[in-house]
Amino acid sequence: MTESGPIVFFDGVCGLCNSSVDFFMRHDRTGRLRFAPLQGATAAECLAAADRENLSSLVFFHEGRSMRKSSGVVQILKQLGGAWKLLAGLLWIIPKPLRDLGYTCVATFRYQMFGKKETCRMPTPEERGRLLA
Repeated sequence: MTESGPIVFFDGVCGLCNSSVDFFMRHDRTGRLRFAPLQGATAAECLAAADRENLSSLVFFHEGRSMRKSSGVVQILKQLGGAWKLLAGLLWIIPKPLRDLGYTCVATFRYQMFGKKETCRMPTPEERGRLLA
């Protein structure tokens, strides 16, 4: 299941996380990225318990390695290519503690700012192959 390319794990009930998945899908022209909720079976199979328990961080998983918070976002942007890859390079220059501080500030208030859903995101028919359980 995991050998087909990178997976972005996200909080399935977070409004911001779901909007981010929509954004990543729209800009991933190669269709390489796949997505799965941190609350799902794929996360249980691929990630350590510590990665699954921290719902305030998305996790980028590829080739057996996981990256959280701002490092995960940078890796996702690199996968999108084009100008997003350039932005990833610029973000990588910022020291990790500062990048993660910004990430944590947004993550702390994401439910208040973007809402929380009762259930995980359901894929559209076009998205079914890219959204994992």
